[in-house]
Formats: sequence, C-alpha cells, structure tokens
Amino acid sequence: MSLIRQIWLLLLVTLLMAFFGSFAVWMLSARGYLETQLRLKNADNAQSLALNLSQQKGDMPSMDLTVSAMFDTGFYQRITLKDAGGRVVVNHEADAKVLREAAPAWFVNLVPVESVPGVAQVSDGWRALGSVEVVSHAGFAHAQLWQGSAKTAGWLFVLGALSCVIAAFGVRRIREPLDATVAQAQALMERRFVTVQEPRVPELARLSQAMNAVVVRLKSVFEEQSGQVEQLRQQAHCDPLTSLSHRRHFMAQLGAAISSEEGSGSGVLYLIRLVDLSGINRLLGHRTTDALLQHLARTLKEVSAGIDGAAQGRLNGGDFAVCLTSAEASLPEPEYYVDALRRAFAEQAVSASVVVGAVHWKRGMPLQQVLASADSALAKAESRGAFAVEVAEHVDAALPALGQDEWRRRLTAALTERRFKLMRYPVVDKQLMLVHYECPLRMQLDPAGEFEAAANWLPMALRSGLIAQIDEAAVQLALEEIGQDYQDRGVNLSPVSLADSGFIPRLCAHLAAAPEAAKHLWLEVPETAAVERFDLVRELCRQLRPLNARVGLEHAGEKLTRIAFLFEAGLDYIKLDASVVQGVAQDAARSAYVSATVSMLHGLGLQVYAEGVSESADMVALRQVGVDGVTGPAVRL
Repeated sequence: MSLIRQIWLLLLVTLLMAFFGSFAVWMLSARGYLETQLRLKNADNAQSLALNLSQQKGDMPSMDLTVSAMFDTGFYQRITLKDAGGRVVVNHEADAKVLREAAPAWFVNLVPVESVPGVAQVSDGWRALGSVEVVSHAGFAHAQLWQGSAKTAGWLFVLGALSCVIAAFGVRRIREPLDATVAQAQALMERRFVTVQEPRVPELARLSQAMNAVVVRLKSVFEEQSGQVEQLRQQAHCDPLTSLSHRRHFMAQLGAAISSEEGSGSGVLYLIRLVDLSGINRLLGHRTTDALLQHLARTLKEVSAGIDGAAQGRLNGGDFAVCLTSAEASLPEPEYYVDALRRAFAEQAVSASVVVGAVHWKRGMPLQQVLASADSALAKAESRGAFAVEVAEHVDAALPALGQDEWRRRLTAALTERRFKLMRYPVVDKQLMLVHYECPLRMQLDPAGEFEAAANWLPMALRSGLIAQIDEAAVQLALEEIGQDYQDRGVNLSPVSLADSGFIPRLCAHLAAAPEAAKHLWLEVPETAAVERFDLVRELCRQLRPLNARVGLEHAGEKLTRIAFLFEAGLDYIKLDASVVQGVAQDAARSAYVSATVSMLHGLGLQVYAEGVSESADMVALRQVGVDGVTGPAVRL
C-alpha cells in the first residue's frame, strides 16, 4: 500500500474513531440524563399522587378516580395502587405501542432507556393505607434521544466532511513533493536527470535535497565524461591544426557514405589544394601559414554548414577534401568554395590560391575509383592555374530520369500493392549470438523489376512527402514478420517521419495492436535527429516505453557529445557509425575514443553496438573495449 493511501487510511480511521467516539459519548450522556429525569419525575409524581390519595380517607372509588385522572394527564407506562397488604387495588397500564412510532424499533432495542419506578406511601393520618408506584413511559425519552442522535450525527457528518476537505489539502501538500520525488526517481531509472523544487516540509525537504544532489552529481559526471570523450574524438578523428577530420577518418567517412544503403545514394567529392604550400611557408613563416590553413578550414565549414552528412577533412599539408551527400536541397557548387576562399585570402591580404577537383559519386562505386577520378580532376585544375575548377562527371545510365509526379506514382503504387520487403542483416553480441536483425526496407518500383535499396528512391520519397507512409509500412511489415517467428527486428525511422504530427500516434496504435510483437521491435533514428530535433526523439521514447519497444540511435559517434541532454532522451541503445569503428584494431587513438564512448554510454545504461564492421580484427578489438555487439560484413551466422 502506498504511503498516501496509508495516510488517508490513518486519517479515515481517526475521523471514524472521533465520530463514533463522540457519538457514543453523547448517546450515553443523553441516555443517562433522560434516565435521571425519568427517575426524578417518577419519584416526584409518586409523592404528589400519594398526597392526593391520602386526602381521600380510604375511599377506594375516589382513589381510583384520582389515579385515573393522573394517568390520563401524562405519559405514564404504569400507575399501580396497592393496599397495606401489598395487593394490587388499582392498576392502570398504557398500551406498549404508545410513542413507538417516534423512534425505530431497532433503535429502542439498541439503546434501552430504563424508567425507574417512583414509589410513595399512602396514609390516612397515622394509618397506612398502602403504596402507589408510578412509572413514566420511556417512549418519550426514546423519541427525544432519536431526534437528538439524528441531529448530532448530522452535525458530526458535516464536521467530518469539512475535516476531510481540510485533510485533502494537507495530504496534497504532502503528496506533491512526494510525487515529484517519485517522478525524479523514475526519471533516474529512465536515464533522465531532473531536479525538483524543495518543499517546505523539513523531512521531505531533506529527501529532495539528497535527490537533487544525486542528480547534479550524475549530470556533472556525464558532462565530465562527455568532455573527455570529445577530447578523445578530436585526437582520434581530427587534424590537430585545423580540427577537420584527418586523412584516415575522412576516408572512413567517405567509404561509409558510398557503401551505405541509406540516404540519397549519391553525392560529390571535392579535393581542394592550396597551391605551393611550401613557398607560402617560406614567404610568410610557419605561424602565419598555420593561421592561413586554419582560416581555410573554417571557410570550408562555413560553406558546408547546414548540409546533412557533410564531411570535411585535411588529407595532408595543403590538400583538403569535402564530401557532400545529395539531398533535397541543392549542394554548393565547387565555384562557391573557390569564391569563398578567394575572399578569405583577400581579407587576410595573403597572396595564395587554390584549385578544386570534383567528382560525382553514387552508391556502390569503388572508393579508389572515386578518389582516382577526383585526383585526376584536381591535376587538370592545377594545370589550368590559380582558382581553377575541374569536375569529372560520372553518369549512371542505368537509372531512368523520372519526373517528380512519376516518382510519386511509382512509390504510391508500390505502397498500395505492398511491393516492398525487409532485408535481414544480423547484429550479434560478444558471444556471436544473434541480438536482432537490421531490416532496411527495399521497394520494387517496377512490378517486373528488382527490389531497390533506399538510396535509389529515398530522395524522391522525401520530396514527394511519402516518407512517413513508407516508415509506417516498414513497421507494420516488421510486426507481421515478428508475429510469425518472434525474432527481434530493427527498423529505421526518418527524422521527417518524427516531424509528422500524426506519425507517432499511428505508430503507437500499431504497436498497441500487437503487444507481443512490439516487445521484439527495435526502432532506430539517426544521430542527427537527436541533435537537431531532440524533443521529437524524447517524445518518441516516452510514448513507446509503455509499449516495450526499444528505441536507439544509429550512425552515432561524431555528434554524441553535442546532444546536451542525451541522458534525458530515454534511449535504449546506440549504434556507432562505421566511420567511427573502422580500423579500431590498428589505431590506438581511435580505440581509446571508442572505449571512452562505450564507458560513457554504459554509465547511462545504454547498450552500444558497432555498425559496418568489415574486419575480424576490429570485431575482437571492439569486444575488448566493451562494445555489446557488432554488425557488418565481418558478421557471419
């Protein structure tokens, strides 16, 4: 039983005891008073009647008439006249039903009122004529007692009701801080750290102070760990001078983008070279050259700002690279970078120049081919002189050029005819036991064609506003398949779907309709969604938690420390991106970063998995740093 119920029970028992105790004391007092009044009345009336009878000089008819007259004038149960020998001479007794209707029979039986007979001697001078006995009727006393008890009970009930109202306000004052503390404890269980206002009640105030201190301490520990992880990320992934990705990490990012089945499936790679870096260094000096390189890096970030999935890196001394993934919004042309850098050099009054080589890539293209094409374009640009731009085009003729209306028609038809399926890629734990299947959705746009990866149709689905319907269809299909084999499955959700006000309610309705299957469903949103729309991710977790579905972040690692309230999201697991975990076996700095990240996330009660693991050595290294499971080409079941 809860504490509040115990308090209410205690108050109720106290009020009932006070009510019945007060009522019982009043009832006993009133009955005693009435019995005393009856006894005195009987004694007085007996003395008065005996005096009247003594004046009759023993005339029996007159005495009988006197007794009858007195019996008829009052509420008497019985008046008896006895002679000197004790024989009854006159006896008048009332009907037992007199005044009974004034009080219920059960009340009369429950609260008997004793009417003590009044006895007096009748005499004629010194000669004893007999005795008279007077007994007043108790029905009148019962009537008075019944009416008084009803009024008393009514007033006590009113006072009890007022007491309950006052007690309700008092209990509410106690309950509010208790509920706040309970909610705070539940938030801690859900990895959300919130503080509450301290109540005025001293005992509860000390409890709230202790809980708030725990929350503040945990938040400070997380922030400290987050800062350490960010430092390790900088060391493992970034060039120390410019803070851009160093060559190894940029190549991992580029490889992950080209091989990913998600996203748009296409993009552009820009190679940017600062011309004659050694000459600039000799002319300006080492310190000024470093400042120039840092300014160049900031300019690349500014031009690429606002583009999802944009990656910038410093490949070596004066060579930089930018990888952009195609999206609904147009991507900046290489000339934008050239113009921005030209202005930046002019602001610093530095005589320097750059050249740009660009290549468009598509999913599945060999990484070396993309790099070779970009490098060839860079060489051509360099041969043309300062601030030259060269683009190496790659056109995939296999994909038809369709208008937006045609894309919408084909996607809608595929949804209506359920021409889609879920793939299955295993995620295994440290013992290589299956945790769940990653299930990306593939659609058959042409009834006679193949099922195509999301990279081929996702950009047009976003542009056509169908992505929420597609995600909903993927969840429904996953629930259906889980209902057949009860094997855990993971489905990706787009941030665009979360922004749809009706998507989460519909999602909850599907899960509520299949509660057993919902326990085996893993829903994943990109890390960028938690960074940019944290409130939507938190609301998703809050509404799905009662339905027992798991929610996690995928493609995570680069921006985890930027999620200011990660501990409040209510997530169940994190999947580290392939660009973060690739090469962890050979790179000590990368291994230290992954280890610190895993330790931080485990401290928040989150499970950690690694995506895109392609080398068995990396699997072993990830297991050693505490990763709970892996997925990728290296996993074989």
